[in-house]
Amino acid sequence: MVNKLTMNLLILLAIPCILYGRSFNVMDFGARGNGISDDAIAIQKAVDACTNAGGGDVVFSANHTFLSGPVQLKSNVNIVLETNSVWKANPDESIYHLSAFGKNEGEGMMWIWAKDVENLSFSGHGTIHGNGIKFMGAELFDSYELKPVTTFDPRPHVLTLMGVRNLNIRDITIREGAYWTVHLIGCDGAVIDGINLLNNLKIRNGDGIDIDHSKNVRIANCHITSGDDAICLKNRREFEEYGSCHDIVVTNCVMESRSCTVKIGSENMDSIYNVVIDNCVIKGSNRGLGIQNRDEGTVSNVVFSNIILDCQLWSDVWWGKAEPIYVTSYPRANGNHKDANWRFPKGQTVGRCGEVSHIYFNHIYATSENGCFIGGDTRDKVNNIYLSNVHLNLKKLTGYDGGVYDKRPCRGEGFIYNKVYGVYMENARDVEIDDLRVQVGPKVNYGGKTFGIDD
Repeated sequence: MVNKLTMNLLILLAIPCILYGRSFNVMDFGARGNGISDDAIAIQKAVDACTNAGGGDVVFSANHTFLSGPVQLKSNVNIVLETNSVWKANPDESIYHLSAFGKNEGEGMMWIWAKDVENLSFSGHGTIHGNGIKFMGAELFDSYELKPVTTFDPRPHVLTLMGVRNLNIRDITIREGAYWTVHLIGCDGAVIDGINLLNNLKIRNGDGIDIDHSKNVRIANCHITSGDDAICLKNRREFEEYGSCHDIVVTNCVMESRSCTVKIGSENMDSIYNVVIDNCVIKGSNRGLGIQNRDEGTVSNVVFSNIILDCQLWSDVWWGKAEPIYVTSYPRANGNHKDANWRFPKGQTVGRCGEVSHIYFNHIYATSENGCFIGGDTRDKVNNIYLSNVHLNLKKLTGYDGGVYDKRPCRGEGFIYNKVYGVYMENARDVEIDDLRVQVGPKVNYGGKTFGIDD
């Protein structure tokens, strides 16, 4: 009797493992995988069958391209992209109807998305392809033109993952997002490890990974190239119900950006704290490490350490002026512009900015066309900033004018026109600098001293 009960118990314990180990190949649900037919319906059927069975793998077969429109992912689903498989966004703009920002339809639509699910993962050695260039206008020198939009922007975000608990994205490749690529909103317990996220460097708004109102997030061992920010932490107003963004670690990544490679902000209506960025290499970027606080939220307890970076100037379509380190808090421009309903508290067209404090930069080695910029609109906004063992090699790399510091987006003039200094400060308080070394190359518009201060 005991043996029979033991056997029955073992069988019951094994059932969840068996169910979760089941495989649901999208081709068995009607996907053709020819890169021409839209396979969204078949993919959705496979996802639904998987989650209804208690979980398992939704498999994209090797050596096939699966074109699709929007797909909703659900709990206990592992998306398996076999070698040389490609899940590719359908370039037909008319099929994207779900806003990536809720009632704010002006900043892109959802393609692959999930909301309030758990145990969601992506694995394998295949590719998710956002088909980004198909959604862009004419190609310019260092960017693509944006197509004119009216009430909504049809460009699809690649992954929009809201309220996901226990998220894993491992080993896959993600290419050519038309807008934001991996957007974590209100997620708790996320691991992104070993992925290649390779966006076109000319696509504006082509963020790599956006961590929005999320907590307990680890990003490691990734290669990221993106036209806009490679990794960005924020608290957008559209998702304020998810609370603050905190307990974030980024380590062992190689990144490149035409904007700010690792950024906190600009949207921040809550608080961002307990963040570590360590052991990374940044190359060819417009701005290296940035805190760009432009809303009433606060930023505190952030560590940047053991980072090698190089920055150069790009055109003004990109925020940034080759600042290797950038710590700022300025209010947004007053306005009735298209984003005012979402950038400011409801019913307001005038905003304020919160405090940025206890920010640490340790063992930073930078080659850059500009120096560091630390500033705020008043002396109470940016304080307790620490730079230790920071080496700056100021070097002329392009034909653009140096000595310009970029405050955008902000109220009033967006640029400060001055000289290149090791560190330029405006209204900063309690800035402690230990072992800052500055090497100045030829043709740099150097101010003749390490520090420039505007108080």
